[in-house]
Amino acid sequence: MSVHFITGANSGIGAAVARLLAARGEDLWLLARDPGRAAALRAAFPGSHTLVADLAVPGDLAAVLELQGLPQRLDSLLHVAGVLEPGAVGQLGTGPWQEICAVNLLAPAELTRLLLPALRARRGHVVFLNSGAGLHAPPGLAAYAASKFALKALAESLRAEEYPHGVRVTSVYPGEVDTPMQAELHARLGIAYDPATCLTVDSVAEVVAGALDLSRDGTVSDLMLRPG
Repeated sequence: MSVHFITGANSGIGAAVARLLAARGEDLWLLARDPGRAAALRAAFPGSHTLVADLAVPGDLAAVLELQGLPQRLDSLLHVAGVLEPGAVGQLGTGPWQEICAVNLLAPAELTRLLLPALRARRGHVVFLNSGAGLHAPPGLAAYAASKFALKALAESLRAEEYPHGVRVTSVYPGEVDTPMQAELHARLGIAYDPATCLTVDSVAEVVAGALDLSRDGTVSDLMLRPG
């Protein structure tokens, strides 16, 4: 049985990935922001291991998670959780920048550091759910795009560093996906939202699973998905 650690499994792409892997009978470790969300995960995924920690405070992750207990062997670490705050550079203060970079960049870096021993033990796989904004920065999303550009750099360095240990690293760059975050972003920007023009969360989950299932003779380093 493969063992997977997933952030962001309460909704959207993270929930779709967790559903797909759970349906295969695999062992899930799911990270929730608070006890209420952890209880919801336990109800949705019976038998899963649930941990509670706030990715917005990456400096506390080591103490909080090691107290709860981390897996000793791990086949994949799936960084799916993320936050987004729209705003032009001339509008956003330091608060949104700090939260976005904490959740989208610093927490994945710290969580990866904490779980690398378990990943090395299984020659595991780290997947970073990036974004099209991690390749091309649109107006009004500077903080989000900057965090995702930096996440790309983190993945590339990690891939080179962990090659001798057999740990594979994949970045996934989906375009618009039908998620609550996408709907909220459209509403805040005053743009009409049509889910039919977006990727489904299940399509993205299938691509993530495909990268995990690739035979050991190769690595899918970067995956770009677009609607349509």
